[in-house]
Amino acid sequence: MAWLIGPALVAGVAYLDPGNVASNMTAGAQYGYLLVWVVVLGNVMAWLIQYLSAKLGVVTGKSLPEVLGERLGNRWGRRAYWLQAELVAMATDLAEVIGGAVALNLLFGVPLLWGGLITGGVSLVLLVIQSRRGARPFEFVIVGLLVIITVGFSVGVFVAPPDPAGLLSGLVPRFADANSVLLAASILGATIMPHAIYAHSALSRDRFAPGRRPAGGDPGRHEVEEPIEVGRGIPTRLLLRATRWDVSIAMLIAGSVNLCILLLAAANLAGVEGTDSLEGAYAALQASLGPVIATLFAVGLLASGLASTSVGAYAGAEIMHGLLRIRFPLLARRLITLVPALVILALGFDPTVSLVLSQVVLSFGIPFALVPLVAVTRKKDVLGGFANHWATTTAGIAASVFLITLNGVLLYLVFTGA
Repeated sequence: MAWLIGPALVAGVAYLDPGNVASNMTAGAQYGYLLVWVVVLGNVMAWLIQYLSAKLGVVTGKSLPEVLGERLGNRWGRRAYWLQAELVAMATDLAEVIGGAVALNLLFGVPLLWGGLITGGVSLVLLVIQSRRGARPFEFVIVGLLVIITVGFSVGVFVAPPDPAGLLSGLVPRFADANSVLLAASILGATIMPHAIYAHSALSRDRFAPGRRPAGGDPGRHEVEEPIEVGRGIPTRLLLRATRWDVSIAMLIAGSVNLCILLLAAANLAGVEGTDSLEGAYAALQASLGPVIATLFAVGLLASGLASTSVGAYAGAEIMHGLLRIRFPLLARRLITLVPALVILALGFDPTVSLVLSQVVLSFGIPFALVPLVAVTRKKDVLGGFANHWATTTAGIAASVFLITLNGVLLYLVFTGA
């Protein structure tokens, strides 16, 4: 079963992108342990969401954009849905390219614009690996970067542990002011990524496509129940069992690292001047914990940008293919989605502010991915006997209502000036 694990680890990189780093570092530096509960709650909801996405890909052999593209009969409705999903994908790319550029600047003094170009170029190479070598080599590369990310962002917490009492107090749901609501929406936008929902179903589809038999499988022992299993040579129920393990491992890693980032800032950067930016946080870590911890943090940020922008570009290509039913040249698409980030870097906008605001944009894109996912996976005409149990659908609806309500409150606070 270990050889069936992998797609969720790739999709889980989206939960550790530079936008997460900026949102969690800012939240910890400004409010200490106040928003710990947001990180924990977001990770619990993310488990359910990513499992539903993976289940859709495993059972149907199609991605969420493909399923929606088939069910949205109106051409203009399909195009409108694609447009909002494309804007979300661009916001994702913005965060990831800027994060990689900042990391290259911190480590090697590379100008931000050149750092953005380098990050985009490396992501294109990783995408070529995925398209030409298949899902498994791409998974190995991304998981290798995931290990670097985990070490880079987690070591500091063990060197300078957080206050246990503060950590426990942060598990109580509450806000301090309007800005804490903004950061909560930003954290959730970074934790529950719309493009990860689209991508995970496609990653599972590609990995378990009929005709590809995972190593270690022994299909001869199992009874073939579904037509798609004939090509796979492995039962869908076994794949779903492995998928639950896959998602659990990926979300445990992502949730722990996100929590470590916030706790690192809360324990060491609270009240320190200039920690509202990644550059300032890096300098503060260097001053308080030494150059080794600061360098590991920057290396983790670089790996985060390189890995997550590759997954984001993969998701964007799948969104276009599934909803518009066209395949755009990979190089051209990569260049188009790279432009907004490069423009922001060239104009000299604050990178950290751009990262945090991009996560808010992602937060508003969540309902458009989550509501259709819950609706589709409950239908027996789509998933047959693997359709959601009523309790699963209820949990998905509750998560959707919570996220939509939080975004509504955020809009109210912004437009009223509160």
